[in-house]
Amino acid sequence: MQIQAWFAYPSIPTPGAVPLTLVESAASFDAVDPVDELRDLLRHHTGRKQEARILEILRGLDTDELNDALVQLDVAALFSTMDDHSTGPKNLTAVVKLLSNERLDELTPDSRVAIVTGMQTGRTRTVEERGIRDVFLGTHGADLTALKNGIDGGGDHHDLQELVFSDIDDESVKNEILAHIQREAVTNGDRKVLSDIDDTFYANWVDLRFPKKTVYPGVRQFYSELDAARQGDRIAFVTARPNEPSGTVKDMTIDMLRSKGAGEAVVLAGRITHFVGNDRIAEMKYKTFQDYRALYPEYPFVFVGDSGQGDPKFGLAMLETPNSAVQGVFIHDVVNTSAADRQIWRERGVIFFDTYTGAALEAFRKNLIGPEALSRIGAATVREMRTVPYESAAQRQAREADLAREVMAANAVLSAELQIRL
Repeated sequence: MQIQAWFAYPSIPTPGAVPLTLVESAASFDAVDPVDELRDLLRHHTGRKQEARILEILRGLDTDELNDALVQLDVAALFSTMDDHSTGPKNLTAVVKLLSNERLDELTPDSRVAIVTGMQTGRTRTVEERGIRDVFLGTHGADLTALKNGIDGGGDHHDLQELVFSDIDDESVKNEILAHIQREAVTNGDRKVLSDIDDTFYANWVDLRFPKKTVYPGVRQFYSELDAARQGDRIAFVTARPNEPSGTVKDMTIDMLRSKGAGEAVVLAGRITHFVGNDRIAEMKYKTFQDYRALYPEYPFVFVGDSGQGDPKFGLAMLETPNSAVQGVFIHDVVNTSAADRQIWRERGVIFFDTYTGAALEAFRKNLIGPEALSRIGAATVREMRTVPYESAAQRQAREADLAREVMAANAVLSAELQIRL
């Protein structure tokens, strides 16, 4: 009865005619979503026939469809499956040219990020290096800034620093990209926050005043306020930890930072040959800073480090770099630097602090944050200090004494600010 009811029409169709509703239904069954077809093609081995079909689909997509496809698909797989055959079609060149040149003007910043990251992942071949160059050179102003930050926001070692200074082998291509970045630099009011990791973000090297691996109370709020409404708490961590081709060390460091609440961290790693001695560490970090500054000339910088491993010298070198636009250098003191030495450093622009409430107070005095931000950082520092699993009562008392002193100073400043507003 159910089958009979299904086919029971109120009137009998004209002989030979097919109901319109059935024609439409059949067409819907035959239609294949192009993104789904591309995804299926990329899951399997591709020969020349499949490569030709991939190109056919991409060429046939309208602008919205193409952008949707690029943000949904594994674009790295797209490039890795295409080949330039020695005695046949140059399908890799064709897809690179299609996306980085012929249809580039149609692509959103997110799609451009997907293309560059896709060509960066794995072995970046000559044709892909040139494709990356074309994407950069075809992107301007605020869109170029968005492209660079998007590449840095991938959540792994495939970041902008690695792309330009490691993955691209052709020096002429690298220089074209860097020159374009310099030409297009337009200050937008944002800033980049650079930070050390060990003994700056968490206790992990020289600092024995906290249990090892303790994230310092208030540090995450300090980063957030310095970077408020700018890069989504994406802090660039400058480290002496070595970089290597696989990116394993960087990925492990990124995962650790993320697990401890550091947001969308970018890790600017060094070289293992420099991982000895404070002067060498400072030298390596300064070279890394110069590279990073070349990538982001539109931004001023703030650096947060510690007194245990060359960071004061690195911070001073940053400040003394002509036109570096360094707005502040803050050094977490983990070696009990004398008041006299702190003053010497301060006169040269390098500010030492004991807790992140103290760092916030110094940032407020430099007009890097407002009174509300100072209050939030102070509250976070107090709240998080209470949860630290100290190893002894003496250890707790010493740290709370440091905090009490800096909270008192911050409260005095906030009280004066309130009186001004009233």
